[in-house]
Amino acid sequence: MGLGEVEALARAAHEGQTDKSGRPYAEHLRAVAEGVRARGGTDEQIAAAWLHDAVEDAALSEEWLRAAELTPRTRAIVLALTKRPGEPPEAYARRILDTPGARLVKEADLAHNTAPERLAVLDGATRRRLIRKYATMRALLGLPDD
Repeated sequence: MGLGEVEALARAAHEGQTDKSGRPYAEHLRAVAEGVRARGGTDEQIAAAWLHDAVEDAALSEEWLRAAELTPRTRAIVLALTKRPGEPPEAYARRILDTPGARLVKEADLAHNTAPERLAVLDGATRRRLIRKYATMRALLGLPDD
């Protein structure tokens, strides 16, 4: 499956969903994919960026992902980035670090999630909670502060 097909699939899967700021969810996916590309990511990582929230958000099933015409590396990255209910942040970060290519995709995801223009539209309590959450994940992944 080529990147254009992955993008179209991700856009369709997340159709009607919005992010925490009320924007169409596909804008976040595009920004993460562009962030991966700008950081020198491979096509496999860019494909994973488009799909990074699909299983977690139940836009696509894990069964679909396992059967999809994606490379094993792309599938592994998407699965590594899929948070599991009740999973401690440390276990989530360890899985990302243990999966080749996943850290770069998560770095691009965190960068977009903490973009000042995105955070500015959130209420103060939500903004503070998310800033703490994302800072913790950056530290667990060994990423520098933005």
